[in-house]
Amino acid sequence: MVLIAPSILSADFGALRAEVQALEKAGADMIHCDVMDGQFVPNLTFGAPVIKKIRACCKLPFDVHLMIETPEKLIPSFAAAGADILTVHYEACPNLKPVLEKIREFGMKAGVSLKPETPPEFLNSFLNELDQILVMTVEPGFGGQMFMESELEKIATLKEMTKDLSLKIEVDGGINPQTAKMCVEAGADILVAGTAVFQDGKYAENIKALR
Repeated sequence: MVLIAPSILSADFGALRAEVQALEKAGADMIHCDVMDGQFVPNLTFGAPVIKKIRACCKLPFDVHLMIETPEKLIPSFAAAGADILTVHYEACPNLKPVLEKIREFGMKAGVSLKPETPPEFLNSFLNELDQILVMTVEPGFGGQMFMESELEKIATLKEMTKDLSLKIEVDGGINPQTAKMCVEAGADILVAGTAVFQDGKYAENIKALR
């Protein structure tokens, strides 16, 4: 069954603890945390201190997506904050393998994300180092963008490339009940959704609709 990872980027930050607890009660499988530094992407969000504050109020896995430059410098901070899965961008890591090794050394699962223009074959040398691959179906940086159907082929290619491995294919960007179906048919295991989960405050209904 596909896993649903609501992105708290769309949550009410004035009541973030309550929002995370509501997502857990509504049937979310994990909490997706989009960390942006204003450099790798133009937006600026939050960091490890915020994750640490909400970690204690939720038992779900925290799926932390680093859209930042030099992510290796902050691996210890996110491990200490309670991240379970730490995903870095291929494009931000000129020397990716030691970054992935360091993530695992700190007890977290290691993920890598690809921007829309990055070919899936670039990960051929790293597949055995990964627990998760995150395919961006929008340009990373802002929520509410339109889903890029051109990325469905990338999802399918990665699924074929990893068919003998246990790693998960995650998809983020423009996910709603219609695009969710396309992603799952292409091979997605995990769907990240912000607007589609938080709209109208009907979290349980929206998560069910995505499934």
